[in-house]
Amino acid sequence: MSRKMTRQVRPIVGLMLASAMFCAGGVAVVAAPAPQAHAVSMSEYQAKVSNHDKLKSQLVGVSSDLADTILQLADLNDNQIPAAVEAAESAQQAAEQAQSLAEATTQRLQAAQQDKANLEEQIKQTGSDYDDAKAAVAQLARESFHGSSTSDVLDFVTDSTTADDFVNKMQSQAAVTRSESNAATDAANELNTSMNRKDRLGAIEQKITQLKEQADQQAASAQQAASEASAKQTALQKLRDEGTVKREKLESQKSQLTTQSAKEAADIVAMKSQIDSWNNQYNNSNNAAVNPNNNQQQSRPNNNTNYNPAPAPAPAPAPTPNNNNSGGASGMNYAVPGNCPAGSGYCYGHNTGNTVGGAAYPSRQCTLWAYLRRSQLSLPVGSYMGNGADWANTARGLGYLVNNTPHVGAAMVFARGQSVGGHWTADWQYGHVAVVERVNADGSVLISEGGTGFATFPAWETISNAGAYQYVHY
Repeated sequence: MSRKMTRQVRPIVGLMLASAMFCAGGVAVVAAPAPQAHAVSMSEYQAKVSNHDKLKSQLVGVSSDLADTILQLADLNDNQIPAAVEAAESAQQAAEQAQSLAEATTQRLQAAQQDKANLEEQIKQTGSDYDDAKAAVAQLARESFHGSSTSDVLDFVTDSTTADDFVNKMQSQAAVTRSESNAATDAANELNTSMNRKDRLGAIEQKITQLKEQADQQAASAQQAASEASAKQTALQKLRDEGTVKREKLESQKSQLTTQSAKEAADIVAMKSQIDSWNNQYNNSNNAAVNPNNNQQQSRPNNNTNYNPAPAPAPAPAPTPNNNNSGGASGMNYAVPGNCPAGSGYCYGHNTGNTVGGAAYPSRQCTLWAYLRRSQLSLPVGSYMGNGADWANTARGLGYLVNNTPHVGAAMVFARGQSVGGHWTADWQYGHVAVVERVNADGSVLISEGGTGFATFPAWETISNAGAYQYVHY
C-alpha cells in the first residue's frame, strides 16, 4: 500500500517537533530522475528556527549535556539523516544508470563483433564485392514481376523506367528503414556509399573501434559512480550509528528529566530515531523479497501466497500504558503490547482475519507496515484488510473496536482523498493506513507508516488533527 499524494512534498529541513514528511508524488516511478538540489526557502528556514526554539523551550532546566544530546538527536532525525538518505539514493540511482549504460554499450560491441565475424565468413564464401542488399532486392523484384507487366509495375510502384532504376530506388528505401539497433546496419547507413561487403566490413570495424572506446569510458564512469554511491551509503550509516549511540544515551538519562514537557520532547525525539532504526533494519534484511506487484494495492483476497515479506524488525520497547495516551478511548482497557500471538486467527473475542500472515500485502506498502507493526505489538491484525481506506470497515466486520480516538498501537485510517493537516492528501483510490506510536499532550499523534511514496520504510510524521481519522484498536 502506498501513500500517493496529489503533489510532491519535500522533507522540511530542520529540527521538526510537530511534523516531518517523507513523501513522494506517486506510487510507482519506473525511472525517476536523480533528485535535484533543493534550496531552503524562507518559510522553511523560519519553520526550522521556530521548531528549534520550541524544542529548546521544552528543555529549560535540563542539564546542558542532556539537552545537547536531545537537540543533536533531533537534528540527526529531522535534518542530517533525511538529507543523507536522499543523497545515498540519488548516488545509487546514478550508479545503476551508469552501469546500465555501460552494459548496453558492451552488448552493442558484442553484436558488432558478431556481425563482423558473420560478414567475414560470407566474404570467404562468395567474395568481398558481393552486394547483398542489391541482390536481395533484385531477387524480390524478379519474384514480384513473374507473369506480370514489368514496366507497368515499375512505373506504378517507384516511378522507375528500368529494372536497374527500380532496384537502386528500392535499395535506397530499404537502407533508410533498417533498424538502428543493429550495429552492422548502423555502420552501413552511416557509410552512405556502396553496400558491398568490403565497405560494410570497414564500416563495422570502425564502429567496433568507437564502441570499444565508449565501453571503456562508460565502465570507468560506472565504477566511479558505484564508488560514490558506496561512500554516500557509508556516510549515511555513520550518521545512523551516531543516532543509535545518542538514543541509547538519552534512554539511560531520561530519569533526570523532571518536567512533563521535557519528558515528552525526549520521548518524541527517541521514537523518531527508533523508527529510522527500523527502516535501517528492514533495508539490511537479507531475506527481503521483491513482489512483482509491489505497486498494486490490496483490494480483495487473492492466491498470492508465494510472497514472503522481510521479517519485521525487532519490536521496540512497548510504550508504557497511560504514559503517552492522553485522551484514551472510553472502554479501552488493553495494554500495549497486547496478548495476541503472532499470526493468531482469533483474539480479543473475535476473528482477526489473519489467514496467511502478511504474505498478501505488497512490499513496502502502507498495509504491509501496518500488519508488521501491529504484529510486533501483539495486537490483532488481518491478512486481507484491503486498501488503507478499507481497514476501518473491514475491522468492524471482523469485530474490532473502531472509533475516532487515537491510542498507541491503533491502526490510523485515512479516507480516500482526505486532507491531512494541509500537508498532503491521501490517495483518491486507495487511501492510507498507519500505526499510532504516541499520543502527545497537545492531542497530536506520532505515527509510523509505509508506502513507496516515502524515502524510507517505515517513515514517520506527526499529525495534529488526530480526531479527524478513524482508528482500529483491538
